[in-house]
Amino acid sequence: MNDTANVPENHAPLNHVESCPDPRHFNFTARVLHWSMALMILAMLFVGIGMVSSLSLRPALISLHQPLGIAILLLVIVRLINRLRHRPPPLPADLPAVQVFAAKASHWLLYALMFAMPLIGWCMLSVGGYPVTMFNGFALPAIAPHNATVYAVFRSAHTWLALLLFATVLMHLAAALFHAWVRRDDVFASMARGYVTNAKTLGEEKEHENSANE
Repeated sequence: MNDTANVPENHAPLNHVESCPDPRHFNFTARVLHWSMALMILAMLFVGIGMVSSLSLRPALISLHQPLGIAILLLVIVRLINRLRHRPPPLPADLPAVQVFAAKASHWLLYALMFAMPLIGWCMLSVGGYPVTMFNGFALPAIAPHNATVYAVFRSAHTWLALLLFATVLMHLAAALFHAWVRRDDVFASMARGYVTNAKTLGEEKEHENSANE
């Protein structure tokens, strides 16, 4: 008896199974978190500048700065979970290795800073004996004991990390504009609109769809 007669004609060998093609754009959750957090971080940076430059506005800015920082901390956790569950689109194959390294390094540096800044700010207020006040008078518990010396260390760290975050955001913005206006690839479009517009990339995407249907 011929065993091959029981095998369906459309049955493909195991070695013919192809891996899932890379995504061509960031998913909706990633795009919403990216742009909303970008606005929040820019607001935080300017609020921080206002806090040290205007005594009259300082109380109002502090009341905004603290809940906004905690919101960023919570959202970056959601963003990281989404990032680990959904692969981002790959960088262009012709991108120089140095730029690939810079893109990946700055990406994870931004994540680290978005985690570190709110936590260090929370620790700074805790060791300084100040409440971390949210809206409607609700205050978060202290996460470190009162210590004036440690407060000075955390205050300095918070300031320097804020400057590093500002510089990293500027480099991230410059790289985004470089991809949008100079290279004119789909790196910016994959996050800005959620779909690609480059003719070459659209062709590659069509090939992926055809191979997946075969």
